[in-house]
Amino acid sequence: MALLPPFIRSGRMRRTAPHPAAPHPATGQPEPGVPADDEVLLDAPDERLGPALVAAAQGAYGPAAGLLAGTRERGAWEDRDGYVLRLAAFARSRPEWLQRWRAAAPHDPDALLVAAQLGVDRAWPSPGRAELLREVSPLITAAARGDDRDPVPWRVALDHARGSRAGHRYFEELWEAAVRRAPHHYGCHVAGLRYLAASWHGAHRECLDFADRAAQDAPAGSLVQALPVRAAFAYLTDGCGGEVPRERLDAAADRAIALSGALPAATVRPAEVRNLLLYVLIRLGRHRDALAQVRLIGPYATSFPWDRVSDDPLGLFLRLRADVRAVPLAPPPRHPGPARN
Repeated sequence: MALLPPFIRSGRMRRTAPHPAAPHPATGQPEPGVPADDEVLLDAPDERLGPALVAAAQGAYGPAAGLLAGTRERGAWEDRDGYVLRLAAFARSRPEWLQRWRAAAPHDPDALLVAAQLGVDRAWPSPGRAELLREVSPLITAAARGDDRDPVPWRVALDHARGSRAGHRYFEELWEAAVRRAPHHYGCHVAGLRYLAASWHGAHRECLDFADRAAQDAPAGSLVQALPVRAAFAYLTDGCGGEVPRERLDAAADRAIALSGALPAATVRPAEVRNLLLYVLIRLGRHRDALAQVRLIGPYATSFPWDRVSDDPLGLFLRLRADVRAVPLAPPPRHPGPARN
């Protein structure tokens, strides 16, 4: 029997003691707020998803069904989107688990949504992507009919449209339907940004314009505040297109820093945004700000963005984390005091 990943073993889920601190590269002394390398987890689930994944590994779909039903009841669309992505990733290696769920509840909108996400995920790397995506369309439609308030099937539809190279008019219709349900849903905005980037490759200023407008319209605590830094990441990793002024990249990072600072430290939900921000800050040479994000990330590394630039996302995260901690920080700028006579 295969062992469960460390982050969903029952002992790790019950941890309440502080994580052992990593030694500082220069002094060798424990550095508060920075867990040791072997305490860092890649793509750790939160306290709700973890038990559902444990049950799924044992063949039970009930906890996952209850988890997703709860997100619909609460209108917790950001959580729902993340859970669907993770459950579909699990079903990709254990399809019989989802098959049993769908056989038992063929009209369950949550099972349909996971199946639709799984279909898009499977089709994406295939040379026959367009044909495979056509087969997924009925699942997305059925999932969308399950709860008219739910924006997540529309996010899946937006990704589906990008993969099938749908025209702008069709994409705009999907976009309007998505934001009508949840005007500031982060997943839908990421899907919109990706479609723009794919349609107008190298048009990074236009993508930043879209991200900036979305962030300006969103509440201060919305994850959409991180959309500009995602556009900045695309620019920094693309290698083509016109130059984006440095001040726009810094402004995107500053907006994400404000969001990160308003969210609880060392927790799962904002971990991907913080990992993304850390990458951008490192590329911009903002080491003091990068070190602050290292401490806010705590033990929660995420595959994105590191898997976009490395086959070993956790290894790259740990190496760059060590580099950030090893850089001697210049003292913060001193502001002149009041004038004296």
